[in-house]
Amino acid sequence: MAYKICDKCISCGTCEVECPVGAISQGDERYVIDKDKCISCGACSAVCPVGAPIPDEE
Repeated sequence: MAYKICDKCISCGTCEVECPVGAISQGDERYVIDKDKCISCGACSAVCPVGAPIPDEE
């Protein structure tokens, strides 16, 4: 299951540099995850200081 970044995001960029496949980029209001590239490894969630990356259950 791919991840998404919820409203808790503080745009620190920690998740972007941690993503091994480059699925995370700066969006208009917060960072976003390209679900087609996401491999569901959870690396972004593990390093986020506010817990913004969460599993996308859609």
